[in-house]
Amino acid sequence: MAAEAVLTFTDDGFQSDVLDSDVPVLVDFWAEWCQPCKMLTPTIDALAEEYAGRAKVGKVNIDDNQQVAVARNIQSIPTVLIFKGGEVTQTFVGITPKEKMAEALEAAM
Repeated sequence: MAAEAVLTFTDDGFQSDVLDSDVPVLVDFWAEWCQPCKMLTPTIDALAEEYAGRAKVGKVNIDDNQQVAVARNIQSIPTVLIFKGGEVTQTFVGITPKEKMAEALEAAM
């Protein structure tokens, strides 16, 4: 049920969907082969459900969308970036507790 709330961000739509967003955006950079990324999925799903209508929560598959990953200097995954007004306000690398990401989203609101 929560997975439907998680958006998919791409190279083509990143500017309009994330950088030009009028609400804070949490972006999870991941890949299909990344086990820690899969471990983080329930957390991202829960945040998407919890913040539906107040913030955007989505994922960028770095294998399919390399331009965004390179532009954001993503060197390891999972990496979660929180954007507000087109700027990164918080960066999390690795498995991060939901509470920490929720705090950062709240701060960006």
